[in-house]
Amino acid sequence: MLIQQSPPRMSSASGQKQRRQSYCVTKSDKIMQTHKHSFKLKIDLSELQTLYRQLHAFCKTTHLSDNCMLEINVCLDELFTNIVSYGYEDKSEHPILFTLSVIDNLLTIQVEDEGIPFNPLGAKNPEKVHDLDNLQVGGLGIHIVKKLMDDIGYKRYCGKNILTLKKFIRADKLA
Repeated sequence: MLIQQSPPRMSSASGQKQRRQSYCVTKSDKIMQTHKHSFKLKIDLSELQTLYRQLHAFCKTTHLSDNCMLEINVCLDELFTNIVSYGYEDKSEHPILFTLSVIDNLLTIQVEDEGIPFNPLGAKNPEKVHDLDNLQVGGLGIHIVKKLMDDIGYKRYCGKNILTLKKFIRADKLA
């Protein structure tokens, strides 16, 4: 069984803490060096099944571990659900483009939609939860995405929200 391990937080020369890198692991010692896969989904929550099938096929082809696939699925499920639920003022057909790629030891995921401009990086981190019964709705999913990914970038370009997620991959041999 493979276990995800993260190196400890490092301090930079200025004394500020740097973000800890979390690694996805592969199921073999032969990570696929370069692979790219794109697909489009409709703005309909029933497409979550298609999202999972596309992700599963990508992870199988690139030999990413089940744990890594689970983390990516949590992120993409959250982002897709937010786009479908809040991204459009009409119910017209709007494609959401997903592009997943592995180049050497870096997984990059790009999500493009033509929805209302929204930069999730500007979302405030949720307050610490002291009472689950009084938990406020909203903001926790984006916070989870930020924690599971190593780098997130956003830009608005040509009327599209373009969110780029990055995660480092480490190859481990099976026991």
